Amino acid sequence: MSLYVVTGSGSGMGRASAEQLIAQGHEVLGIDLRDADIIADLSTAEGRAQAVATVLEKSAGRLDGAVLAAGVGPIPGREMLTASVNYLGVTELLLGLRPALAAAGNSKVVVYASNAATTTPGVPDALVSAFLDNNLEAIPELIAPFGEYASALVYGASKLALSRWLRRTAVTPEWAGSGIRLNAIAPGAILTPLLQSQLDGPNGDAVRSFPIPIGSFGSAEQIAAWTTFMLSPAADFMAGAIVFVDGGTDALIRANDWPVAAALPSA
Repeated sequence: MSLYVVTGSGSGMGRASAEQLIAQGHEVLGIDLRDADIIADLSTAEGRAQAVATVLEKSAGRLDGAVLAAGVGPIPGREMLTASVNYLGVTELLLGLRPALAAAGNSKVVVYASNAATTTPGVPDALVSAFLDNNLEAIPELIAPFGEYASALVYGASKLALSRWLRRTAVTPEWAGSGIRLNAIAPGAILTPLLQSQLDGPNGDAVRSFPIPIGSFGSAEQIAAWTTFMLSPAADFMAGAIVFVDGGTDALIRANDWPVAAALPSA
């Protein structure tokens, strides 16, 4: 039996992942605002520190893996909530939990990115840099000119920056060299309570028109199945990977953008 921590375990994809891990005989420490083993607000520095401290205490300093599923969608007027949960709620938790993950010797981490990282048009480089520089205080000024589109840009930028942080971090001696396999899933339109609220909202028609080549939404259980696979020994040779599970949307929009050949080194 292995011990995993799962953020966002109270609903949606996080809950489905926690349930599948428990069904496989593993122990799970769930983190969420409610209906979880550890109640913590990942939008605040105090909540993130509390979550880390409680996990370290309950795990006795050893974790076999982690699933960072907690996230907030593009909510107009709540851009800073989206920014802090989606980025700091992952990076700060993982940095705090790294010693416990390293103690296991062969641990796996699955971060929930999003295909919004590659399909949201017009995300400013300066906005992504604000995340990567941990300068979230700059975000309100950066998004001020974009009006109603600001919330979508913050969401896309948070997931794009998170994906870049993950790829940079995963291959370092502190992570890959310490036996921690750090990878991500990039879901597309998954029928969760979050997506349902968007479908029922004023922009529901726009959400429905988003292109999904296979023609239907995904399910939380499908993402959970990928999550448990990426926590298994099958993922021993994965590090820094981002797996798109989005019905083909990323491939449709970026068919010729990725993969790309590496540039020749400068003389």
